Amino acid sequence: MHAETPTLPSEASQPAGPPPPTSSVPRSRSVARIRERLAPYGFLSPAGVLLVVLMVTPVLMVVWYSLMDSVITNMDPQFVGFDNYAEVLTDPVFYVAVRNTLVFTGASVAAHFAIGLAFALMLNSPLLGNRGKALFRVLYVLPWLFTVAIVAVLWRLLLNPNGVVNYVLGALGLGSGQTEWLSDPSTALFAVTLINVWCGYPFFMISLLAGLQGIPRDLYEAAKVDGASIWQQFLNVTVPQLRPIIISMTLLDFIWTTQQFALIWMTTGGGPITSTEMLSTYTYKLAFTTYDFSVASAAAVIVLLLSMILGVIYVRHQKGRD
Repeated sequence: MHAETPTLPSEASQPAGPPPPTSSVPRSRSVARIRERLAPYGFLSPAGVLLVVLMVTPVLMVVWYSLMDSVITNMDPQFVGFDNYAEVLTDPVFYVAVRNTLVFTGASVAAHFAIGLAFALMLNSPLLGNRGKALFRVLYVLPWLFTVAIVAVLWRLLLNPNGVVNYVLGALGLGSGQTEWLSDPSTALFAVTLINVWCGYPFFMISLLAGLQGIPRDLYEAAKVDGASIWQQFLNVTVPQLRPIIISMTLLDFIWTTQQFALIWMTTGGGPITSTEMLSTYTYKLAFTTYDFSVASAAAVIVLLLSMILGVIYVRHQKGRD
């Protein structure tokens, strides 16, 4: 007889154990994902708070002031709607300020570009040695290092009737030698534009010089092989490579120059009469000379809207370039 082999109970016949406990892994993963998504906003929150406190809140306050009558000086200002805007837009001085701002800005930006490009090409030329380039770079960038107060005082001395400019022009027979550059309505706007050109062209020079040094030399070598002259190389190689920088710098310089205040105020104060009145000085005088803060707020909002148009153009260009 054979011994019977004991049989093990099948798995199916084994009693079922207790159900496994509910796992918290999915919940912890969802919490981790939420924290990961909120982390960038946590890092940006301090800057966002400062932006709201220092920029958004003052802008909203100015917009509200522009709709009120005699804010700041009146304990109980009344809502007047768009009356302050109508007063600004019917003021002849406002349009004089707009015209002067456009002339001042257009001439300054054009001169900044021309002078900056000329000096950048010279500093990028192989004709100058390393020592010569270093010397000229220091000399050409100096106007940008001076503060506005120093620039204003310096040029007021130079353009004084007994200053160096009149002396040199008189010695060369180009003038009477006693021209009131900043006090004569016929020359004041030209004088402040000249000062702004002198202290602003290094911005273009440095930016364009960096762009020139980033152009591959192979492009110029290929142009030479094709028989292109120096002028053709400039038009077909240099200008296309610098076009993004030129457009960006021009838009930025235009925005900054339209908001120029300190230089105008420290040299002519918007005068004589209204020959150098800009939008910035016009708004400042409304607020702190006549103490009409409501009308000044309306003028500031108009200037803000004009600046926003330039800002939108700049941002769209940057996005298109990217």
